[in-house]
Amino acid sequence: MAVKSVSIRIEEEMLEKIGYIADYEGRSVNSHILVLIRENIKAFESENGVIEGYIKPEVNVKPTRK
Repeated sequence: MAVKSVSIRIEEEMLEKIGYIADYEGRSVNSHILVLIRENIKAFESENGVIEGYIKPEVNVKPTRK
């Protein structure tokens, strides 16, 4: 699976807060955002059915270090 980069615009306060949460969880901001995306996809699929294709979001996220 190819890994793609995405650039987003985010308010500084929001970035600081997500950074705080990521640090608390023992993750980088990037890794934490991938966790949030993965959780959102799982929630979507549980309500609307599996998104077809070879997409496996869990491959892109390292396990937590808790």
